[in-house]
Amino acid sequence: MIAIQQPLDVPANAPDHCPGTESDLAGKVDACEGCPNQDTCASGQAKSAAQDPTMIPMINERLAGVKRKILVLSGKGGVGKSTFTSQLGWALAADEDVQTGIMDIDICGPSIPTILGISNESIHSSSSGWSPIYVQPNLSAISIGFLLPSQASAVIWRGPKKNGIISQFLRDVDWGDLDWMLVDTPPGTSDEHLSVVRYLKDTVGVDGAVLITTPQEVALQDVRKEIDFCRKVGIPILGLVENMSGFVCPGCKTESQIFKPSTGGAKRLAEEVGIELLGTVPLDPRIGKSADYGVSFLDEYPDSPASQAYLDIIDRLRGILGDK
Repeated sequence: MIAIQQPLDVPANAPDHCPGTESDLAGKVDACEGCPNQDTCASGQAKSAAQDPTMIPMINERLAGVKRKILVLSGKGGVGKSTFTSQLGWALAADEDVQTGIMDIDICGPSIPTILGISNESIHSSSSGWSPIYVQPNLSAISIGFLLPSQASAVIWRGPKKNGIISQFLRDVDWGDLDWMLVDTPPGTSDEHLSVVRYLKDTVGVDGAVLITTPQEVALQDVRKEIDFCRKVGIPILGLVENMSGFVCPGCKTESQIFKPSTGGAKRLAEEVGIELLGTVPLDPRIGKSADYGVSFLDEYPDSPASQAYLDIIDRLRGILGDK
């Protein structure tokens, strides 16, 4: 029997016989019925940025000074992806010589402004483009949260509008020189993921993705889909992080399991699929408190085992990327 190879641009959540996002038939054939990406594909927004002759040079120019581009992905919501992204940003920015930027492309649920303590800020425009919001001199962020009338405003957008704002974040924001750009993504493998991957791959490239999970099987199932997505679209997987890996009592420092790794947790999954387990971050309730108040957990509680776990993960990331 001859195996039929699907196009590489098939989203992980696409149905069988998907023609691929680059095809002229994308979103228009019977196999596309019921696919969550149908509207985006049919409108042509999911196609490569290379089809817009002005997009590539503009993004290349904007991101010319950005050294590392890292996607932070999770298959399921609620696993602490945005919190991890923020803490990673703060940890990197602890070195005053390192410039770090966070791009929040979770269009419908932007939480980066709150976690970074800058939710009341708004984006300013100048002749050089949009200015990102600075948390401190070497840590900045951009998010649709800065463009909404209030924190309670809902974003009810289809794929094309999501694609448009992501392209603006890449094309119109004056990022300047960055050592690290961390891209915080929504759960799943849909419009936002397709857009940012296509724009970056066709221009300055992506260094890789860090996948976030929690120990229980219900989260690991969705991470498997995220791994499949990365491999189909050609994004290197830098490794897997198990968040909420045990509970650390702030008083006695004793660790216990809240989310039981019934199928072996991230360690076994990493072994099964051949990716690296970058580290495990224990669940410290003060992480949530720090996120609510918009302060750095690592600065507030440097002695927590979770703080050390974050620093160890950064150390390993630098090693993988050859920056040590």
